[in-house]
Amino acid sequence: MIKKIQPPDWAEPKGYANGILARGSMLFVGGQIGWNARQQFESDDFIAQTRQTLQNIAAVLKAGGAGPEHMVRMTWYIVDRAEYVARLKELGGVYREVMGKNFPAMTCIEVAALVEERAKIEIEVTAVLPDSAPN
Repeated sequence: MIKKIQPPDWAEPKGYANGILARGSMLFVGGQIGWNARQQFESDDFIAQTRQTLQNIAAVLKAGGAGPEHMVRMTWYIVDRAEYVARLKELGGVYREVMGKNFPAMTCIEVAALVEERAKIEIEVTAVLPDSAPN
């Protein structure tokens, strides 16, 4: 059984799901970007977009009965490697602020662009819930 996960009061996505919960306790979080729940960007700053992206991931995890501690894999897509490297200290602070000290296996890939023109980062996550977690 697969269940679509949609945080309450978010605009319905077009052509993708924000999360998929599969029987067997795996939660797949679709690529999240730095816009808010109404699919509006509040900033063009890389760190601000990263914070919002991580908050979006946390909201999808919560809607699926999980938390950052259940993440097992993250894939990051960034449009500017130089900015990413130059701002790693700030990035680490924002990450710990939102996700705590939960550090899953990660991959980071520089891409030419993302589908949403203003997006500077996109992150997808796989989480595994304990067998006792609701689905």
